[in-house]
Amino acid sequence: MLANDTLSRVLMIDLTKNEFHVDDRTDIFETHLGGSGAAIRLLEEYCPEGCDPLAPENPIIFAVGPLTGLFPLASKTVAMFKSPHTGDLGESHCGGRSAIAIRMAGYGAIVIRGASRIPIYLSISADDVQFRNAKTLWGMSSSFTVGRVVRQNETHPGLRTIMRIGLAGEALVSYACVTAETYRHFGRLGLGAVFGSKKLKAIAISGKRSLQVDDTRKYRKLYDEIHKTAVSSPIMKKYHDLGTPQNILPLNRIGALPTRNLKEAQFDGAEKISGEAFAEGFLGRRLACSHCPVACIHIAALREPYEDEPYFYKTSMISYDYEPIFSLGSLLGISQPEGFLKLMDQVEVIGIDAMSTGVVLAWATEAMEKGLISEKETMGIQLRWGDYKPYKEAIRLIVNQPNEFYRALARGVEYASSKYGGEDFALAFGKNEMPGYHTGPAAHTGLLVGARHSHLDNGGYSVDQKVLSEKKLSSEELAQALIKEESFRQILSSLVVCFFAREIYRPDTILAALQSAGFKLDAGQLDLLGRTIHCQKMRFKLREGFSFDKLRIPRRIFETPSFVKDWDEQYISDAIRAVKKAVDDFPESASI
Repeated sequence: MLANDTLSRVLMIDLTKNEFHVDDRTDIFETHLGGSGAAIRLLEEYCPEGCDPLAPENPIIFAVGPLTGLFPLASKTVAMFKSPHTGDLGESHCGGRSAIAIRMAGYGAIVIRGASRIPIYLSISADDVQFRNAKTLWGMSSSFTVGRVVRQNETHPGLRTIMRIGLAGEALVSYACVTAETYRHFGRLGLGAVFGSKKLKAIAISGKRSLQVDDTRKYRKLYDEIHKTAVSSPIMKKYHDLGTPQNILPLNRIGALPTRNLKEAQFDGAEKISGEAFAEGFLGRRLACSHCPVACIHIAALREPYEDEPYFYKTSMISYDYEPIFSLGSLLGISQPEGFLKLMDQVEVIGIDAMSTGVVLAWATEAMEKGLISEKETMGIQLRWGDYKPYKEAIRLIVNQPNEFYRALARGVEYASSKYGGEDFALAFGKNEMPGYHTGPAAHTGLLVGARHSHLDNGGYSVDQKVLSEKKLSSEELAQALIKEESFRQILSSLVVCFFAREIYRPDTILAALQSAGFKLDAGQLDLLGRTIHCQKMRFKLREGFSFDKLRIPRRIFETPSFVKDWDEQYISDAIRAVKKAVDDFPESASI
């Protein structure tokens, strides 16, 4: 690391005692860089084996990396915790200003343990933590309002982030999220519920430092090269112009867009909820994460008349991305863009994961079609494909949990289907709800074996489209392809480089950037570190009860034709066994 760099400083916060101190963890950051690499080491150290995810002992860990504040697109914060949704590894990445705020406050990581007796929020700045009473914020109906109140109360100068939970986190919904800067999230796997269990309503972090490098001229040259590539690359241009919703039409065209709970893989209303349709009819503005020149965040302006004042309108600004459009759009049969945006606004206000919410509602709709549940369970709500209004009411009840059925939905589709049936069409992989890619076996295998069961773990959907559509891979070859990509992505997430920039930050660029940040590694060491971090994550999962042998594969994925043809359950099962063997065979003593 660079001389006088604060990356190795870990802020330790105890919510039970309202105490904090700073540890120097050079040992972790020198060997694991930061981000996911540092976070898994800290999680292993501070998370007791077998602890309840909602117990005070479960730590919340935030970590950034050595490139944060130095190079473009190193703009993510990694959160790590034991997931209340899956019972094993919880990992979520968030953009916005969170990473730069933590780095400029003088920390590489923050570890939060214990639980408060009363609702609180944390105000963190350089060398100081204030424990603020948040009783008036607890129960506030909108997470947007919470952020606004915290922003008005905190006056620390510098770059600032405000993370907060909504009513879903307070209600301990197992897939509640944490919102940052209104439009960015620590989504999936239930970090919001862990916040709620600790009575932690929000965290405000501000920092005002500067970073120095040893060779300014060499650093500036590399910085300019990365920046120029980012703003001129056709790949990055698509993220700026349409954002991730540009995937809607191509995936629909090839028969890979999950529709009506994956009963189909093409949606007849795809044109109406495409990236092009939103850009032409609703785009209000674009936003960028700190130190990112791309601006992939797209915000829709939804103009609606007041019910009692027909000539007066309100305008809501609502973010939209591919995954929410799939989960709250095509998967529910909703082709009205206005209907989708109203659902998305509801999800944002209460602070719940959009992907899991859509998959849960899609299962419930089909379960109602098949007679597994009735209006008795839904409390009079008739869930129907394409009708957003009943879904909006159901989301509210998932948070309020007035009966056993909605308490089950609040724990996810894996749990709900185990209670009410319909497991064959319950679209969960490793207990986490599916994302929007029915491209073929690599996508589904990647979800099952990925460290956090995310489509971004190993890009299996890309293997389907770029490799398996051209040639057949053996199960062993598929497993190796997924492991190789996931290991490389451990390096990106340890540097906290946005995965959208993975074609810019290739190994040679990473090594050069790391040298500017004071790290001297070669290609072999980088490759070994990626494999090491990947296996450390998998071993934490295994420690907490995950089993390759007990993974449930939803039958629905074999019933609905996908983009890649001619694959079956045996092919996926063999690939899972190959991944298991690779993890088992990797030496625990491996290090750089």
